[in-house]
Amino acid sequence: MTQPISSFEQLLQEGNYLNLPQIGDVVTGVVIGNGRREIRIDIGGISTGVVRGKELFNESSEYANLEPGTQVEATVMERENENGEMELSFRFAGQQKAWEEIRSLFTTGETIETKILEANKGGLIVRVNTVNGFLPVSQLSPEHYPRVSGGDKNKILEKLKSYVGSKMKVRVLDVNEPDEKLIVSEKAVWEDQQKNVLSQYKIGDTVEGEVTALADFGAFIKFEALEGLVHISEIAWQRIDHPRDLLKIGQTVKAEIIGIEGSKIFLSMKKLVCDPWHNVTERYKIGDTVEGTVLKVNPFGLFVELDEQIHGLAHVSELSDKPVTDVNEYAQEGQRMKFKIVSIEPDEHRLGLSIKALTQKEETKTEEKTESTEMKEETTPSESATV
Repeated sequence: MTQPISSFEQLLQEGNYLNLPQIGDVVTGVVIGNGRREIRIDIGGISTGVVRGKELFNESSEYANLEPGTQVEATVMERENENGEMELSFRFAGQQKAWEEIRSLFTTGETIETKILEANKGGLIVRVNTVNGFLPVSQLSPEHYPRVSGGDKNKILEKLKSYVGSKMKVRVLDVNEPDEKLIVSEKAVWEDQQKNVLSQYKIGDTVEGEVTALADFGAFIKFEALEGLVHISEIAWQRIDHPRDLLKIGQTVKAEIIGIEGSKIFLSMKKLVCDPWHNVTERYKIGDTVEGTVLKVNPFGLFVELDEQIHGLAHVSELSDKPVTDVNEYAQEGQRMKFKIVSIEPDEHRLGLSIKALTQKEETKTEEKTESTEMKEETTPSESATV
């Protein structure tokens, strides 16, 4: 009895073997049968392929409920199985197609929407098509960047976890299929938006915006689609310990653009206010005795508020004639005290105060008074004798 010739054997005999798909190739075919556990596909009349088991299922709904006549792509897993059919996979074909699309996104720089799956201390795990990728914290836009005072890692993670389940628009930064490495950036998308709006502004422009965040080093101000940083030294002319001393989130403020570096905008609030140090010598003079409030006690001295705009420093060397081992023995924060002004430097915004100069002045007065009394006592007998 003649044995049936398999489709591959027939192709070999006909000399068409050079056109046969190889393992790993992606082939295109037409669905000819759809069962509960397997799908049969006609591969261009060359062979019949079958997709079954785990290769049938994909997280995408693309392969669900395929009807006969539907054209699909699949990856060749085996050229001939036990039934003489080509063993195919939707799962591998889907992954290959997904990586191809990702490579295309990387080349074109196109923006894509991604879903946040998980969060860790370094960033977010995202899904682009059917491929998992990573969105580092450093690549988040200012809107989503976790600005946590003191850089508390647990609070940062808590903030990142709040994004799980949401979607963000990102751009592919790096793609490496062999290593299954995919890095995306939300910041890159934001920077492009920044450039378009930023072109309307220049250094010296005044803007009005809302305080969106406060950090140890400054305040972030949002105006239009842009966001700029007001460094703590640019918030006010007087010294402040933290931006929250003068600002609060949601507050509307005005500022001047003092720097633009790429997409980074640097602002100044104090430049819109007259520098109180310009006429400081009209209000205060060296040698004046003044009263002020101790704002901060440091090992090197006392920071003192003379008025809302002018602050001075009483250096540790100006607290006493004796060596000072503990500044706290001389003053406490919030205490009202008298000082003598010993130096004024308007250009450097510095005003020196002294406690010991007051003591020395009082001692000098006491000594002068004592000397005057002694002189009177010495001259009185002689005057009497003369009389």
